[in-house]
Amino acid sequence: MTLLIDTHAHLDCPQFQKDLDQVLDRARQSGVVAVINVGTDMRSSERSVELSRKYPWISASVGIHPHGASHVQENWLEKLEILARSGNVLAIGETGLDFYRNLSPKINQEKLFREHLRLACKVEKPVIIHSREAHSQTLAIVKEEDLPAKVGVMHCFSGDRHWAEAFLNLGFYISIAGPVTYPRSNDLRDLLKFIPADRLLLETDAPYLPPQAYRSQRNEPAYISLIYNRVALALDQDLDELAKQVYLNAVRLFSDTLVDRI
Repeated sequence: MTLLIDTHAHLDCPQFQKDLDQVLDRARQSGVVAVINVGTDMRSSERSVELSRKYPWISASVGIHPHGASHVQENWLEKLEILARSGNVLAIGETGLDFYRNLSPKINQEKLFREHLRLACKVEKPVIIHSREAHSQTLAIVKEEDLPAKVGVMHCFSGDRHWAEAFLNLGFYISIAGPVTYPRSNDLRDLLKFIPADRLLLETDAPYLPPQAYRSQRNEPAYISLIYNRVALALDQDLDELAKQVYLNAVRLFSDTLVDRI
């Protein structure tokens, strides 16, 4: 069976509260051997660490989503650093900028983002970046701040070739999610041919952004196989070779400990 990794999911979300064990069983049956569960606030980050301790094949990332930039506690950074130093935490994030929904003022988002980048450097872990309708501002900030040695990944990338090239030049990986399966996502599928093979990651972003076959339903890690298949088709690449490359990329970016998940 092809060995798959879902490099970005949110299994701590309420959508999985009632049937998480069944969700995980389906993921394993679909060939998923590793999942990186990504925190979006303090409680979510704590839950990510808890999940990584309960399930050896789940790793964690800790961070506060830009939507929550106006609601952070005074001592959030100290608490996040403690979590970040846990053995199963591979990255800092999800952090970044979201100027599409603007659920927090831009100035607050930018301050929170910079603090995440500085924390990533301090704990020497890559950063997982959310950037929606904010590529120019995101790029400006990552150019102004120091970046961790392994840099990080542009999660669920939605930009064009221009923005992809700009982030690739800084050392970032590019992660592609369920929208690559949508009928109208021809530009995204064309972008795949521009992303270097050794900088590509794939993710579900579960429970969000389900592949075409499950539109309007809850997304889950088992569906990552549909994303791998669509990407392999777009690249005219053997599925097993694609899966091996993506897994190797994840190991290189996040941690050699991912090898233990196989």
